[in-house]
Amino acid sequence: MRTRAEELRCAVELPPGSREPSADANAEKGSKDNLPVVILLGWAGCKDRYLAKYSTIYLKKGCIVIRYTAPWRLVFFSESLGIKSLQNLAKKLLEVLFDFKMETKPLLFHVFSNGGVMLYRYIVELLHTHQQFQQLKVVGTVFDSAPGRKNLRGALRALSVVLESTNVCVKYLLLLTFGVLVVTLRIILYPLSRFLNETHYDAMLKQPCSWPELYLYSKADAVIQASDVEKMIEARQHNRVLVKAVDFVDSAHVGHLRAYPTLYVAHCTSFMYNCIGGI
Repeated sequence: MRTRAEELRCAVELPPGSREPSADANAEKGSKDNLPVVILLGWAGCKDRYLAKYSTIYLKKGCIVIRYTAPWRLVFFSESLGIKSLQNLAKKLLEVLFDFKMETKPLLFHVFSNGGVMLYRYIVELLHTHQQFQQLKVVGTVFDSAPGRKNLRGALRALSVVLESTNVCVKYLLLLTFGVLVVTLRIILYPLSRFLNETHYDAMLKQPCSWPELYLYSKADAVIQASDVEKMIEARQHNRVLVKAVDFVDSAHVGHLRAYPTLYVAHCTSFMYNCIGGI
């Protein structure tokens, strides 16, 4: 029988020297108990080999890492129509923690772009409304190039990257379909949809969680506007959330690690240790 992790196609990875993760085995005990399980939520269209580069940051420190990227079709199309297609995936992802007996360990989320934020939004809701998940302890969240408001130009650029290897005719047909869909919803259906479906960005502005947050962004980001990230930072600080923000100024969307590897790793690991209170 396939495990939930296999059904989701999410990767569960233990640090070097640890035994392979097993749904029948308890999480390792000892001096590493205080280290968090790090859950990486990839950007739309992200390949696992790209996300694995971020795993290394935490695996080297002895953390267990779970990597998952939601299907880009759901991110760009279903969610744009107000269909909460990622809600069930968020639930299954949290259930993986119980499958691998990791529900008592602290959790750290590392969220990329709006594709990761959409999934994270539902995870936060489940953590506060679902009895099974209320026992989970989140110690912090890292946001990389997120979150941003609905931005047609940025969304088209992101979708274009996702479709790079697709047939040219299919690519432009999908881009046109997406563009028409967004414009239709925004101009014709917005008065109705604003009451029926809260945007992910607005939901994040009002999220009830209070654990620390690290925002890694750039004013040169062509997909997510820096002003959107900065507005979110202000709102979270207003809610007395401990926030740290780093503007890389000239790095591309989800390109901060590539442009500034040493600085990026330093910020992530320092934030992690601060969240768990040191070791």
